[in-house]
This record gives sequence, C-alpha cells and structure tokens, in this order.
Amino acid sequence: MLPLLMSRSLWNLRHRYPLTRRQIFRHLALPNGGGEFQSGEKTLVMQEETEKQTARQMYVDIGASTITRLPFATLEPEDIAFFQQLLPNRALTDPDVLASANVDWLQNVQGLSQILLRPQTVEEVSLILRHCHLRGLAITPQGGKTGLVGGGVPIFDEVIVSMALMNHIIDFDDWQGVLVCEAGCILESLMQYVEKRGRVIPLDLGSKGSCQIGGVVSTNAGGLRFIRYGSLRSNVLGLQAVLADGQVLDLMTQLRKDNTGYDLKQLMIGSEGTLGVVTSVTLLCPPMPVGVSLAYLGCTGFPGVLATLCAARSRLGERLSAIEFFDHQCAHLVHTHLGLNPPISGEFPFYVVVEMVDSDSHEDNEKISAFFEEVMEEGHVADGTIATTPGKVKTLWAYRERIPEAILRDGHVIKYDICVSINMMYDIVTATRQRFADRIKNTLGYGHLGDGNLHLNISLTTPDPTLHSDLNDFIYGWTAKHRGSVSAEHGLGVLKRHAIGYSKSSDAIALMRRLKNMMDPKGILNPYKVLPSEL
Repeated sequence: MLPLLMSRSLWNLRHRYPLTRRQIFRHLALPNGGGEFQSGEKTLVMQEETEKQTARQMYVDIGASTITRLPFATLEPEDIAFFQQLLPNRALTDPDVLASANVDWLQNVQGLSQILLRPQTVEEVSLILRHCHLRGLAITPQGGKTGLVGGGVPIFDEVIVSMALMNHIIDFDDWQGVLVCEAGCILESLMQYVEKRGRVIPLDLGSKGSCQIGGVVSTNAGGLRFIRYGSLRSNVLGLQAVLADGQVLDLMTQLRKDNTGYDLKQLMIGSEGTLGVVTSVTLLCPPMPVGVSLAYLGCTGFPGVLATLCAARSRLGERLSAIEFFDHQCAHLVHTHLGLNPPISGEFPFYVVVEMVDSDSHEDNEKISAFFEEVMEEGHVADGTIATTPGKVKTLWAYRERIPEAILRDGHVIKYDICVSINMMYDIVTATRQRFADRIKNTLGYGHLGDGNLHLNISLTTPDPTLHSDLNDFIYGWTAKHRGSVSAEHGLGVLKRHAIGYSKSSDAIALMRRLKNMMDPKGILNPYKVLPSEL
C-alpha cells in the first residue's frame, strides 16, 4: 500500500509508521511558521515558486486514503537492456532526468518510475507496448505534463513513455486547412506554423508553450475559444494510436464526413492514455481572422453578465470568438499580486471579456463599438472599454489570462473545474463562499461563459486536508444535484477519478470498465487514472 506521493519524505514516513495518507497529513499539519510543518521526526518545508506560477500542495484528496499497487511486473535488467537496444541513448535511467519526469508541474503527484523512454517513431512505440504487454509492465504515456489532475505522471514504478521526440509536422493541406502532425508537437509551435499559412489552431490554452498536441487530444482539452470553434472532438478529423498489445490503430482520415461504422477516434479523445497511446493527429484548422477586437466590461451583478452573453450571441453572431467572465475577487488578486492596473476605473462585482473576429478589420471595429454602446444603454454593463489594436487587445486579455497566476500567489490553492447550466454558474461560488466563510481565505470564480465551464478556486492560509474533503463533498454534491460535470476540461487523471460517480451513473462506469478491460486486458495503460478503484 503506497500513498499518493508529494515527496520522498511522505513515503519514508508512511513506510516507517502505520498511518493512512489522511493521517499522515493530519500528523504533519501543525503550523510552525514560515510554511513549515512539524511531524515529530519529519519536517516538510513549503517553498512557493511564484516565478514559475506553481503552488506546492501539502496534500491531495483523491477519495481514498491509499492506492494499492496492482500486480504488474517490475522492471528487470533484461527489460532495461531491451529498451536500451531498441532506443539507443533514449532509454534513460539517470536519476536527475527521472526526478523531473516523475512529478507533475504542480508537484501534487510524484511517482517512482525507474526508466524514461523517448521513442521517435510509431514503430518504436509499438515495440515498447508489445514488450510491456507481454511482460505485464505498466506504462504511463507522457506529454508536456501541463495537466492539473496527475494524468501524465506515474503513481508507482510505471515505465514512462515520453512523446517529446515525436514532434514532426507530417503534412498540411492548404486547400482544406488540414494539419497532420505527430503527438509530441508543442501546441504553440503548431499555432505559429499554421498562422504563417493563414490558418489557426481551433483552441488556445494557457499552457500552449509546453503542452503537446497528443496530450491535448488525449485529455480533450477545452480553452478560450470553444464558443467559436466548438470542442476538440469536432476538430480532430483523425488520429493514430498504439493499443496495449502494440497494435497500431490507423484512423488518420482527413475527411470531414465519414459515417461508416463506429467513430473509434472518439474513444481515444479524452481517454487520457488509458485505451491507447496517441502518436499522430489530423486537425482541422479554420481560416485566420483579419481583425480582432475586444470589449472589457464591468457588470453590477451576474444577471448583467448573463444579459451581456445573450446580447453578444445575438448581435455579434458567428463573429463572437470568446466570452469570459471573472469576479471582483479575481480582479483584486491580479492587481494586488501582479501589479496590473485595472483597465477601467471603479470596481464592479463582475467583469466580462468579449472577443470578436472578422475578415474586415474596419467592419469589426464598428461592430464591437456598436455592441458596447448597446449593452451600456440597456443597463447590462456599468462601464467598460474596447480595444481594436493588437497591443491593447493583448493588454486587456492579460487581466483574464493571468488570473491563475495571481491565485497561485494567494496561498494554498484548491482548484475545481466544473460545468453547469450557464444561468447557475456563479451560484456554486456564492454557496461555497457562504458555507465555508470562516474556514477559507478567498473563494474565486472565473471561466468560459459561453459553455458553462466554471473554474472555482479556493485559497487557504494553511493546508487543511479535512477542509479539502469537506469542500469536495459539498462542491461535487452540488454539481451532481444540478446535473453538472465535476470535470469540464481538465479530465479526471488520478486526482479526480473517485469523483466520476458524481457525473456518471454506475451503469455508465461499468460499461467504461468493460471497454477498458476489452482494449487493455492486462490494464497496463496509464493505470490508476480515470476509473475509480474496484471495491
């Protein structure tokens, strides 16, 4: 029995003393000033790395006090020799390399893998998985490690299969705007490539400089421009994946329509590497807009936010490319922690960012100005400003895009990523703030207004595992009561896998498990992720 690790010191403590994971953190959570927590013989030291916008959490509540290692084989010298012969200089066992590969970017999850494999071709991936399947070795596919639920790092000693060297663009069809690339391509590099050809990637993520397209597809990531381009599922035309036994599943079509049988690629999208390892992707890239304009608006209440959304949809139509909202608490932290000056004078309970695009920049400017005047006259908006130049657009966007960075500087942060009906988006923020007012530092809400995706963040002065558990019960219970999703775009990984029952029925989960068992009978693909432990 091994607890989900935050550091080697936790493993040492758990190994020496018969405590559960929850007991460990209760044992540790005695404030001693300066972010230190005493445990009698052990001391954990919190070190904030604000320059990297990271926050080290002192606990992770995954719904179970411990995770039991499944009966996979362990890595033997013969396995290492096989991998090193297959991948010369790319089967890495260096402790420094493994130290980085074993931990996620938020340092919430730390594994104990003994080897990192860096294949360059799909054939190499196939041979790796075939060997692991025959031996019963568990694997963890790894992209850019930018996820927030621990899906891209091992839990125990799984073999890490990094896609970083499979980073080539295979083809681009200028007529259709179809990009074919390998899974290890960095999202920002792909964006720059297609922009030179008058196209755009149909999603934009804050982690674009690090995340890989294979990981983006495997997690079905969302982003800011869902309202214009739709989900990633609707823009992935095809993909290639390697199954658990090494079989290469080629679904690399460039067709916009194909109604012949089951759409198997949809099984891979969002499965977080538990059904197959995505190695290549075919992606539809829409035309690049000529003009981009932005409205930054202050609203006196959430009804005004909803009315602004309705007005934007009806008056901007298909030109509407993004619409985001955030509350006063978020704006306050951006100003306080990052030093950004507010774009408009005065303070308002809510702010809305509306972006529109067009093929005619002059018409675009007139359209956004008319929209701004109308929502002001109708009383939905109390104040605001517009941007029609690239520099000012970027400046206004920064107030929304840097909210996560500002929140991480506010203390110990607990993040929730839920989806509910748009008219209820802020209800859970208010309910959480009222319910836990005397136990939390700040409750903050922001998100993608066009699709009901709320990022609910809780900042604490000091870690509190019991509070984290209480928050989970309350927020996930509220979400289930209102038929929402406990994970709108971040996935489940290991951190939220036990919360799947709040959004999916027992029959649906059972069917998922049957599908997993059929496609991966030995369970070697990214174990301990997505599906909860069988009781």
